[in-house]
Amino acid sequence: MPTATMTSKGQITVPKEIRDRLGLEAGRRIDFQIDRSGRLVLRPRSRDIRALRGFLKSPWKRPITLREMDEAIARGAARGVVRK
Repeated sequence: MPTATMTSKGQITVPKEIRDRLGLEAGRRIDFQIDRSGRLVLRPRSRDIRALRGFLKSPWKRPITLREMDEAIARGAARGVVRK
């Protein structure tokens, strides 16, 4: 049975055997649940379909030109729009 040790900051490293079995990769989110008997259940979080927005190129849109980008930047600067 794989084991892990918790650090003083409450962090653990999920053993490789468990990561492989759950298909976990770096950056993947995990849900923790405690069932009625008090057992801990780990589940890879389902990805939100909205996270894929913009992933595929739209066949109806043409690429924006550098000139159009420069004009949009200039319009934003003229309005004082600042994004971080």
